[in-house]
Amino acid sequence: MVMSWDQILSLVGAALLLSAYALQAIAREGAYKKTNLLMNLLGSSALTVTAVVNNQIGFILLEGIWALISVWSLSRVILKERS
Repeated sequence: MVMSWDQILSLVGAALLLSAYALQAIAREGAYKKTNLLMNLLGSSALTVTAVVNNQIGFILLEGIWALISVWSLSRVILKERS
């Protein structure tokens, strides 16, 4: 079975989101916060692209907002580190 590029991208995105969730669940408080947020951002962005390609409006909304929240949270962590 040959998978299309959007199927592969969706599998990578889902793997990143699930890995980030697992990392958060097993890690010490805040130990991998930046890594977790970056994985969330990359995974949700990948899934947003596949949702756009496949015209899945609800999925675009879910993953697009997930990506925006990840960007906002990651920027707060980075700015906090710099101060």
